[in-house]
Amino acid sequence: MLKRSLTILKLALPVMVSQISLILVAFADNIMVGRYSTDALAASSFVINVFNLVIFCAMGFSYGLTPIVGAMFARGEKKNIGVAVRAALRANIVMGVLLSAVMGVLFFFVENLGQPGELMPILKPYYLIFLAGLLPMAVFNVFAQWSFGVRNTSMPMWILLGANMLNIVGNYMLIYGNWGAPELGLTGAGISTLCARITAALAIMGVFFFKRSSEEYRRGFREAAAQRLRSLTGTVVRTSWPVAAQMTFETGAFSSCAIFAGWLGTVSLAAFQVTIVVSTLGFCIYYSIGTAIAVTVANDAGRGSLRDCRRSAFDGYAVMLVFAALSSAALALFGRPLMHLFSEDTAVLALAGTVIIPLLLYQLGDATQIAFSNALRGTSKVMPMVWIAFVSYMMAGLPSTYLLAFTAGLGIYGLVLSFSVSLFLAAALFLYFFMRATRPKEATHA
Repeated sequence: MLKRSLTILKLALPVMVSQISLILVAFADNIMVGRYSTDALAASSFVINVFNLVIFCAMGFSYGLTPIVGAMFARGEKKNIGVAVRAALRANIVMGVLLSAVMGVLFFFVENLGQPGELMPILKPYYLIFLAGLLPMAVFNVFAQWSFGVRNTSMPMWILLGANMLNIVGNYMLIYGNWGAPELGLTGAGISTLCARITAALAIMGVFFFKRSSEEYRRGFREAAAQRLRSLTGTVVRTSWPVAAQMTFETGAFSSCAIFAGWLGTVSLAAFQVTIVVSTLGFCIYYSIGTAIAVTVANDAGRGSLRDCRRSAFDGYAVMLVFAALSSAALALFGRPLMHLFSEDTAVLALAGTVIIPLLLYQLGDATQIAFSNALRGTSKVMPMVWIAFVSYMMAGLPSTYLLAFTAGLGIYGLVLSFSVSLFLAAALFLYFFMRATRPKEATHA
């Protein structure tokens, strides 16, 4: 157990560093934007939470590549990995274009979503800049999943660290007008984020297409036979869309909370954004370990060892529980002081400080559902993920959110408290279906 847990932790640490760097950038964004104005913080909260729906959909769609590459890597099929990357790139670009089109249409209806009217002059430009970053993100996701699948989790880490530093510097210049740059406020934060996303996509493509160690993968990418490419494209899509649907339902439920928070007013919306940013500490750590679990389970599935699939999942879950305890302790001890970094508005901070307890309540559910959803993803038996997410987040989560926030009159406290309902239900279902997928008669190979 110890050896396998250490292997999972070794794979997870670079992803964790990347995710923590993303947290720091989110902190920097929200500190700079929040101190610029409460209106800017509220507008960014709405746009980020609405776009999270398609961002996580695109991310989930790219996740279908990981178990395919992981299984091929375990069998030494490097040229086939290159074909799979080409198939995934084609599929993910199509998905990125479709998602961009959907969000482009939504832009024309954003004023009808019940948000405070005074936010529109700064909200709408930020929305359009965010929209332009979807396609670069889709491209980056494909090559990041390729790197994770071949057990090289450190390369995307270094690229993200560099892009995040670029984002912070750009924020400093463009939000406040430092170093001779124009003062653009929230629009400046959007431009800086867009430049960082384009840079990250170009950098990771450069590693794949020009680094010597990637030559065999490139050969498979270039020389892919049309029939093999079509076949693998079908396989990628079949393993990708259920994960995308699962993450869309999950994120949709949480993004709806931002809309609900806007119904409660500008202060509630800004407080909700502060709360969500602080809570990402746990999620990003869990996501990192979940990625490592998916890779190791995929490797085990590629070798045909169902027993090892279960061992990897539960050893990874043990690591997950340790970090869930640590992140919960950090939220309990430092949650309120962290919130003071993002706003000087006493009303926003007072409201955000009331939700520490419901934040702590759902950490175990979040950690568990991430562990076993990724374990299930690693087996490539992903179809149950669609209805699990629909039942947990749409049928149970959204009604609970509305009932607790509005019917029960708990406001933002009820919004955050409702997360526990959907997350614990999803955790139980993902665990059950992972155990089913790793029974001998259910076994399949990627």
